[in-house]
Amino acid sequence: MDSADPIIRVRGLRNQFDDQIVHEALDLDVRRGEILGVVGGSGTGKSVLMRSIIGLQSPVAGEITVFGEQMLGREDAEVWQVRRRWGVLFQGGALFSTLTVAENVEVPIREFYPQLSEQLLDEIAAYKVVMTGLPAEAGPKYPSQLSGGMRKRAGLARALALDPELLFLDEPTAGLDPISAAAFDALILELKETLGLTVFLITHDLDTLYAICDRVAVLADRKVVAVGTIAELMALNHPWIQEYFNGPRGRAATQAVDRHKKVRSDQD
Repeated sequence: MDSADPIIRVRGLRNQFDDQIVHEALDLDVRRGEILGVVGGSGTGKSVLMRSIIGLQSPVAGEITVFGEQMLGREDAEVWQVRRRWGVLFQGGALFSTLTVAENVEVPIREFYPQLSEQLLDEIAAYKVVMTGLPAEAGPKYPSQLSGGMRKRAGLARALALDPELLFLDEPTAGLDPISAAAFDALILELKETLGLTVFLITHDLDTLYAICDRVAVLADRKVVAVGTIAELMALNHPWIQEYFNGPRGRAATQAVDRHKKVRSDQD
């Protein structure tokens, strides 16, 4: 796979549930090394798109390639090595409630590397827990013993268990207070730069889009109607895009980011 090729390539995607068409002729490229934000109104199928890419949803038509490998119409065993190269953080963390944080992190490792010793599994899990900003003592705890923000980080630790190149995040800051959300954004940006990740990020959080996304893809009218930087999107005449980015919350997010940049510039 050429380094210039998109790490994810979607062409002509159609998703349909009975008579409801969610996607029609949807095209999207995700570039290597970028954080791509995916936005759209309720019911536009943001999570359905992600689930289609990772194989949890079977589209009616279309093509999806990840790392240059065709993903649709193939047996699980044929794409096993591709799936090992990505990690997923679902909404709310989706942790197994009967397992500790460390045991949750070990789940994908056990699946792909059943030959590893218990000691090595424990060491890897402990490292991933600390990597995501959790204290080491969070490892033996159960999800019910953690705050919402800590559960998100525990879910992220599990998503990073296999040292992925590609990270899928579905509404990672939903339900977090502004301070915790900003800290999570900073963590994602740090991990992306440190580990060389490509990030597919579904979010409604304008602050997240402004703070860490390289480009944003807008879902509307059953397809991706635009992809670009926020400045490029705001220059478009699409009514939903204008309302989203130029509405009161969009203006507030812009002002907050400008203030943050000024503070950092003054500190430098």
